[in-house]
Amino acid sequence: MSASVAVYRSIYTEDRFRQAYGAGEQRSAAAAVAAADTDTLRERLLSRCTCSRGALLRVLRERAPILTWLPRYRLRKCILGDTVAGLTVGILHIPQGMAFALLTSVAPIYGLYTSFFPVVLYMLFGTGRHVSTGTFAVVSLMTGSVVEQLVPTPVDGNGSSTESADIEAQRIGVASAVAFLSGVIMICMFSLQLGFLSTYLSEPIVKAFTSAAAFHVTVSQLQSMLGLRLPRYTSTFSLFKTLASVLENLPFTNLAELLISLVCLAVLVPMKELNMRFRHRLRTPIPVEILTVIIATGVAYATSLDSRYEIQIVGHIPAGFPKPRLPALEALPQIAGDTTAITFVGYAVSVSLAMIYADKHGYSIQPNQELLAHGISNCVSSLFTCFPSSATLATTNILESAGGYTQLSGLFASLVVLIVLLLIGPLFYFLPKAVLACINVTSLRQMFLQFKDLPELWRISKIDFVVWLVTWLSVVVLNVDLGLAIGVIFSMMTVICRTQRADCSVLGRASNTEIYRPIENHSKCYEVPGVKILTYNGPIYYGNRSFFREAMNRLLELSPERIRTMEKARKAREKRERDAVPTVESGVANTSFSSENDFFKSDSAASDVQAVLIDCSSVIFVDIAGARLFIQMCTECQKVGVRIYLANCNESVLKILTSSGLMNYMNPQHIFVTVHDAVVYIEQQKEKLPDSTNTVWV
Repeated sequence: MSASVAVYRSIYTEDRFRQAYGAGEQRSAAAAVAAADTDTLRERLLSRCTCSRGALLRVLRERAPILTWLPRYRLRKCILGDTVAGLTVGILHIPQGMAFALLTSVAPIYGLYTSFFPVVLYMLFGTGRHVSTGTFAVVSLMTGSVVEQLVPTPVDGNGSSTESADIEAQRIGVASAVAFLSGVIMICMFSLQLGFLSTYLSEPIVKAFTSAAAFHVTVSQLQSMLGLRLPRYTSTFSLFKTLASVLENLPFTNLAELLISLVCLAVLVPMKELNMRFRHRLRTPIPVEILTVIIATGVAYATSLDSRYEIQIVGHIPAGFPKPRLPALEALPQIAGDTTAITFVGYAVSVSLAMIYADKHGYSIQPNQELLAHGISNCVSSLFTCFPSSATLATTNILESAGGYTQLSGLFASLVVLIVLLLIGPLFYFLPKAVLACINVTSLRQMFLQFKDLPELWRISKIDFVVWLVTWLSVVVLNVDLGLAIGVIFSMMTVICRTQRADCSVLGRASNTEIYRPIENHSKCYEVPGVKILTYNGPIYYGNRSFFREAMNRLLELSPERIRTMEKARKAREKRERDAVPTVESGVANTSFSSENDFFKSDSAASDVQAVLIDCSSVIFVDIAGARLFIQMCTECQKVGVRIYLANCNESVLKILTSSGLMNYMNPQHIFVTVHDAVVYIEQQKEKLPDSTNTVWV
């Protein structure tokens, strides 16, 4: 049984609708507010600046979310999951922190520091319950490129211990300066409420960028896996330069380190695959990384691999907390550009992960508060010789799958790292760097698997597929930061092109309904005789005004030559009418707003198109160039005896059109609330119904 809908009401123009439903009252209220005296404004400002205990507590809860969720913490339900998840992630932080420190070109101990301080700070200020912060491969790689530019690695590597310590101090100073400046940028963005800027890094860009960066990470670790001592390239085409250098030096491969790398990969890859396949059955994943680190350290110590086969080991790892010290602030002008890119990447990945798990578990995050949380984390951590941190893909996934509920899991993760810092750290003296390189490579599994999304992306949106491909190629071929910039610019260009090339369609009416749809897609919708109904699916602004005009002229068949011909014919007809029936009218004649019946009785109106109705429902905004184009179209249509009507204009579009003077060329009563209102009105005028009730009936 089908249902039917009947509508019987008055025809509404925009002016009449405002008068009937209160828009006029709202306007007068707005005018009253605008006309308020300075005393009222002063009172409003004073009320906003007044500080009370309640307002202070509210601000504290907003800026330190731990004051909100910790008093409501459900101990029996959450403590076990948070404990298990935190300990699991903390164990994973140890090998990954040391491994990602190699990507940053600093000593492994600084990776442990970066796995401790930001975790604690994010627990206090972050809003993501399932976000695990710490070292992230892509951010570490980008930071390492900055470090290598300012403090390059000595090629011979035979300097004295004093020189090596001095170079290491310079390196961590630069890395800490990047973290400090990144934190300052985030805090400034928070102050300006610029959290929305992360949306410019769309999902295809982020996935393509991380996938391509995984290739850079893998290639950069080849020299450690092969036992080669090569300079690190940071400029454009760095990936190919590194590959060429590795291939050139293959004869000098340290066979002992190659064997260590092969054994580690043979253990890590299958175990990680098992963890992934049976993640729903395992309460916690098998901590294969930390087990590999412990076993490799024990074997290297027992067999003296460093002295017998000259393998590279981690070396001295000091126990205890680092002493606070300022980063290399004098390097800030040199690292500003690279740090901006690092900041956007770290924040975009962090917010994306937080939103994904927030949607999955039914809570919300605050993007601007996330800016503050990561900004404070990086600023404060930089004073303790930490490099930039962010949310991480692998540990966040493990934290959620291990049963974490709240940010308290970060406390247990940091406790594990704290124990290593205070007690166990020096025991990793003999850990081979090849093991850390293998951990780096195998941790990128999720990034490499993003290629599996390409067929689906092609099926859903070919434009997004092209954005993914351009970003990936730019990052791989050129460099990480330059490739990211190209990906963002190209993505924005696709948006501009889509707004420029928006579709302009002719609408037809479904019989006995008030529904209008494009006739090219709906064969049973028919055009209203004498009325051309057009819709434009995009904004009308300076960038696409020529395309809009071209589409309108094509659909209306109005070329400049035809306009001139029809205008001459209209003027000749008007002259004949004046000579045939001489009349004297008082006042000033206004040919633009002649009576409707005269318009529809004119000879020029005998053409196919007597009225043009523009459906503005899909026009989200109009600028001054678009408004002037509307005025130009009105005058051209008037020259050929065709009237223009508008329908479904939103408030902002209507305001700009009115402010631009469109009403001087168009009757204000020709702007309707809906397309059907306008069509019924036009048909009534065509049929010359003087006693029409001006009603819409379907």
